[in-house]
Amino acid sequence: MMTTLLYDASFDGLFTAIFEVFEYHYHDAEIINREKFQQENIFAEIHEVITQTEKSDRVLKKLEQNLGKQGIHKLLKVFLSEDPELEKLILSAVKQSIKHSEENILENFADADIMKISKICKSIDRESHRMTAFVRFEKMQDDIFFSKIDPDFNVLPLIRKHFNDRYQDQKWIIYDLRRNYGILYDLNNCEFFYPDEKLDVKNYQDKFHNEEKNYQTLWQRYFTKTNIVERKNLKLHIQHVPKRYWKYLTEKW
Repeated sequence: MMTTLLYDASFDGLFTAIFEVFEYHYHDAEIINREKFQQENIFAEIHEVITQTEKSDRVLKKLEQNLGKQGIHKLLKVFLSEDPELEKLILSAVKQSIKHSEENILENFADADIMKISKICKSIDRESHRMTAFVRFEKMQDDIFFSKIDPDFNVLPLIRKHFNDRYQDQKWIIYDLRRNYGILYDLNNCEFFYPDEKLDVKNYQDKFHNEEKNYQTLWQRYFTKTNIVERKNLKLHIQHVPKRYWKYLTEKW
């Protein structure tokens, strides 16, 4: 019987679900974002996954032994790609990694899932490069630099280090219009921020310079009056990569 594992769309939630596939010996299993779930197979058994970081960490530790940090980096890219089959692809890669622990299964391009993982990684690499090459900042009041992006993939976690390393002498914000979150650098820390409300950047290009006061209010409201960690949209936050996994987001070790 097919078992459908429902998770909360978070990185830790996904890897908790993968852990439980092995823990409960689900041989025929699928993992689905709870919010996107529509039961089509009335005979499927539903398993509700409760996110547990200790379980997700155990999966990542095992994967690091089998695939190395570069392998985990590729699976992180698949997660950030928002591909409709990301759960299937990552679960497939983990299963193959466990079964063939002595091999670099991510090089087995004869396998359809591994080939798709490779294609996704190339696509998200191109998008990350495009963002690092073409992001343009506009100066706001208080010498804060603001840039909006609308990437095809969720690449902010992949480009954070690039901008943190290169722009350390000024305060800046990079905001993802499509996903309603961004990166903030305040001369000391480079962190993600998750506004409680969607930032109003409609007709941004036409109105930016006439709305500096509005953006100054935005800055005060979201970034300077409260601790960033406490000022976040938790529902959105869980969809992104927790800080303890940032070490896997760079390809230079």
